[in-house]
Amino acid sequence: QLQLVESGGGLVQPGGSLRLSCTASGFSLDYFSIIWFRQAPGKEREGVSCISVTGGSANHADSVKGRFTIRRDSAKNTVYLQMNSLKPEDTADYYCAATRYSDCSGRLSFDNYDYWGQGTRVTVSS
Repeated sequence: QLQLVESGGGLVQPGGSLRLSCTASGFSLDYFSIIWFRQAPGKEREGVSCISVTGGSANHADSVKGRFTIRRDSAKNTVYLQMNSLKPEDTADYYCAATRYSDCSGRLSFDNYDYWGQGTRVTVSS
């Protein structure tokens, strides 16, 4: 079965950290740029971070720059989103998606996505 699976969400206090994982099964992530999205209750989905096929470029939303990093581990067929200095406004369901566009410089959205994960919930609260 071809799928993306997110994990690593949970409840964390403001200022804390979480690492989200996006793992592919049935296919290799090496041919896809990977984007992390989030959607908070009552809000539209927004692109958070993107990493290119080679891992040579990454892009982050202004709201998370300096706090979130994204990297890929080909051996584990996984892309990680490291989230530091979390704020209550980071609370959302986080999703990863794979697109065949090779580069995400300056972009956090694309016309087509080949795979989506089911999401993992992040709650930042004291």
